[in-house]
Amino acid sequence: MADNNHTNEDPWLDKLTPEQFSICRLKGTEPPFTGKYADCKKLGTYHCICCGNALFDSEAKYDSGSGWPSFWADLPEGINKQLDTSHGRHRVEVTCKVCDAHLGHVFEDGPKPTGLRFCINSAALTLKEKS
Repeated sequence: MADNNHTNEDPWLDKLTPEQFSICRLKGTEPPFTGKYADCKKLGTYHCICCGNALFDSEAKYDSGSGWPSFWADLPEGINKQLDTSHGRHRVEVTCKVCDAHLGHVFEDGPKPTGLRFCINSAALTLKEKS
């Protein structure tokens, strides 16, 4: 039986790198401390690598020590959250509200004022820098 979810006709295969496809479309995770935005301090807006939807402002980014870009707040209309029980754990998955790309997870151990830590894969993001 063929896997019709991710055939060679999948349009995302032409748009994304293998790493981006694995993370965004197959719910993978990049190794910690390897993503290009983990230590990025540039100002701007982080967008979905798949569709360009605005997700996070750099002013909400902070160093969580986790090895992934972390944000204490998301932008309105940016993301969806849903329960993720994969790997025998209970987490909250974060996906793009427009194209449903897997971005990462959100945890309730972040800084004030929200107490949230959006732990996001660099490969799922593109930064549009402020000029």
